[in-house]
Amino acid sequence: MEAVNIIALSMGAAWASGINLYATIVMLGYMGMTGNIDLPPGLEILSDPMVMGAAGLMYCVEFFADKVPGVDSGWDTIHTFIRIPAGAMLAASAVGDVTPVIALTAALLGGTLAAGSHATKAGTRLLINTSPEPFSNWTASVGEDLLVIGGLWAALHHPALFIIGLIAFIMLMIWLLPRLWRLIKQVFRRIGSWLGLCEPPQPLSPPTIDKTIEQSSKSKV
Repeated sequence: MEAVNIIALSMGAAWASGINLYATIVMLGYMGMTGNIDLPPGLEILSDPMVMGAAGLMYCVEFFADKVPGVDSGWDTIHTFIRIPAGAMLAASAVGDVTPVIALTAALLGGTLAAGSHATKAGTRLLINTSPEPFSNWTASVGEDLLVIGGLWAALHHPALFIIGLIAFIMLMIWLLPRLWRLIKQVFRRIGSWLGLCEPPQPLSPPTIDKTIEQSSKSKV
């Protein structure tokens, strides 16, 4: 059971970091400071008032930046270089005093998981920003914060259920990310055509259509 708790905390911290790193640090630090959980030695630093104060300040900045369409995507782009390494570090620190092999394995898995959750968040928000109204953006932002808080709470209090939910999330992420990438490319292609940076796809002319049909018939023969 202890191994399940460690896996849930390690991977939960990495997963949540990819969505909202500062909320993850504040929640883990607060729960450790108030004695609700016993943080592993590698994560005890999160309950330090200076660390919590800095994370809380950055969370406030992100809270407002994340509600502005366009600004949130720029924020996500910058945090590609922050959330993923931080997720790997938190995952490695959460496993406690173990061999370097286990710590490195946790860091690799945690970094990959943080990258996946970050890509899913950033890609989804980029598509939401194509909508002219801001309400869907606000709803998504608040939903992400609640997802991080609820997910970490489950990881700390119901680790087995969290691991099941995490596996389901990973399967959904594997299915969703390629589709998000195709949609994002279409959005950028459309923006490029509006700005005159690339030519819109031209319809086939009648001779081209006839030639295409003829080539298709020959290939079938």
